[in-house]
Amino acid sequence: MKKIVTLGATVAVAAFMLAACGNTGSKNSAKSGSNSSEVSGKVLAVGSTALQPLAEQAGAQFQNDNPKASVEVQGGGSGAGLSQVAAGSVQIGDSDIFAEQGKSIDASKLVDHKVAVVGMAPVVNKDAKVKNVSQQQLIDIFTGKITNWKQVGGADEKIVLVNRAAGSGTRVTFEQFGLKGAKPKASQEQDANGTVQKIVATTPGAISYLAFSYLTGANLQALSIDNVKPTDANVVTNDWKIWGYEHMYTNGEAKGATAAFLKYMVSPAIQNGLVKKLGYLPISDMKVTRDASGSVK
Repeated sequence: MKKIVTLGATVAVAAFMLAACGNTGSKNSAKSGSNSSEVSGKVLAVGSTALQPLAEQAGAQFQNDNPKASVEVQGGGSGAGLSQVAAGSVQIGDSDIFAEQGKSIDASKLVDHKVAVVGMAPVVNKDAKVKNVSQQQLIDIFTGKITNWKQVGGADEKIVLVNRAAGSGTRVTFEQFGLKGAKPKASQEQDANGTVQKIVATTPGAISYLAFSYLTGANLQALSIDNVKPTDANVVTNDWKIWGYEHMYTNGEAKGATAAFLKYMVSPAIQNGLVKKLGYLPISDMKVTRDASGSVK
């Protein structure tokens, strides 16, 4: 009897080792992209340019792991993302705002997938020689009451406003929390964070606002407000109030490749990797929550 038990145990161990080797091989194959049977299908995500860098790079990694899946990411602004996903013309609508804040959007048909948090800040050309303003000064700058940087302790230089286009989620968030609902005076408008970044960096006296992920460049200066700096640490506690969730909306429950990609977006690999690397904040880092009305808990 003892010999039989030993033989059975040996066979069981051998079978376990073979299964383990097989499982390891599958995992490695999926990771390298050689096993394409897991996920297949096309995902088109359109909308927020603030979310675009994260969605693009995560999409590229997802495709590498799932060669039969295709992820295409386009900008156009949060308004475009919400309207197109509501119309069923794209699989994912990327947005910096809640669907309830979008114009003519039936939010009841959309499912919200929060994938990150983005901080936003006013940014100036360094020639302005300003690093901090009060919130009232910021409002007065964007509404045209303050027109020269010397009025807030900076250079004797005319202020050049650069606004975001209508439909921009970044604009909605900035006006709501940075300008306390005040509407900026008419000025040039741009529809993408990347374009605004370049214009402010090359235009003396220019001011606009950007997602934290775009606050880079030798000639850009992010402004503190009432001596509170635009940092991740201040966003997570709501001490810096100009921030929003990065939403990926679907029309109904996500399925197939879309569901797999959305699951990938909130996986530890992305949340602890690309999200932080590209200047976003993981949802789990937040010490407060905010709803569509702007209420914080």
